[in-house]
Amino acid sequence: MTFEQLQLIPPIIKAIAKENYTQPTPIQEQAIPPVLAGRDLFGCAQTGTGKTAAFLLPIIQLLSTQQGPPKGKRVIRSLILTPTRELAIQISDNAKSYGCFTNLRCGVIVGGVTQRAQEQLLEKGTDILIATPGRLIDLMNQGFVDLRHVQILVLDEADRMLDMGFIHDMKRIIAKLPAKRQTLFFSATMPSEITSLVNTLLKNPVKIEITPVSSTAERIKQVLYYVDKPNKLPLLIDLLQDKSIASAIVFTRTKHGADRVVRGLTKAKITAQAIHGDKSQNARQAALNNFKSGATRLLVATDIAARGIDVEELSHVINFNLPNIAETYVHRIGRTGRAGLSGIAISFCENEEIPYLKEIEKLTKQRIPVIADHPYPMTLTKPEPATVTVDRVKVNSAPSKDDTRGHSGEAGRRRRRRSNAGK
Repeated sequence: MTFEQLQLIPPIIKAIAKENYTQPTPIQEQAIPPVLAGRDLFGCAQTGTGKTAAFLLPIIQLLSTQQGPPKGKRVIRSLILTPTRELAIQISDNAKSYGCFTNLRCGVIVGGVTQRAQEQLLEKGTDILIATPGRLIDLMNQGFVDLRHVQILVLDEADRMLDMGFIHDMKRIIAKLPAKRQTLFFSATMPSEITSLVNTLLKNPVKIEITPVSSTAERIKQVLYYVDKPNKLPLLIDLLQDKSIASAIVFTRTKHGADRVVRGLTKAKITAQAIHGDKSQNARQAALNNFKSGATRLLVATDIAARGIDVEELSHVINFNLPNIAETYVHRIGRTGRAGLSGIAISFCENEEIPYLKEIEKLTKQRIPVIADHPYPMTLTKPEPATVTVDRVKVNSAPSKDDTRGHSGEAGRRRRRRSNAGK
């Protein structure tokens, strides 16, 4: 199928050709026609599937082919709510690219920057507004935002907005919208709260499910290093001697952890910058721009900050800390291997993270190959599966019944004490 077959208008076809888009992705094929037809839509899809274009392209077409207000300033006709600043800015950049041959105006409202420029944007008027809930509520309370003319609402990464505690802000914003509107709802996972929201907000929606979260990992080469916590940074520095890792996103569990990793890498003369919630929006955007341009080799990020980071042809993702939520692992490694390209995900696992690993492998329904031969092997609890050779590197295959993965450190110590007692 081609974009022309999706009945997109020539200005949009011209814009996406400029972006080197050749064929629509599955979610674009399935979502664009019903959105153009005015239907509500629920898409269960994660980042990397092309969902941003799946809702932006038809929105731009619908708004640009309608007659706007005859006089006066533009009014907000489409509102796109998203959980993080980075994702909002990414969507705004895409909207401007896709709509560059139309007369639509697009604006973005996020926290972490002074609001004066955003006040001026709203005073001037915009057709499409992309916003994070917190700053939008602030500006609504101050009387700067008029949502009475919104025709199309998009809730993007709704599950993440719930995780971040935005549910009440979302409901307050939605209460200010016209009851007669088109609603497009996207979520990577389907917890009960999401199901409830879908049933409340959407009217007879078209439902689309693209690439279940557990299957994304199948496209990406994954490897695992068992390593004690104090040796994670030395192992990372050792791995980065490999120049084939031209750029990578390194995930840490905490903001302070991200800063510590950056300090250690900088000391080792490896260019890296941190991106997390304690950084100002300008600092975060500067770090992201440096990473995209190649000036910075590594971006060290927490999960919330990394939402919405879209880097073309990213070859590696490194999990310095395994996440305690299995779905988060799949979202992390999905930063690489996008749009059909190959990608490599490297994960470090310390003793306390073994239960997290077990949940990840349960979700993805696959064992992550273990690199057995490296300079900093784990000493607290050693895994004991058989080994095979993969790509000339010795890694662990499916474990035997004696595999210590998933056992606590105390269980391992008891086992060793029993073994020593029999000697």
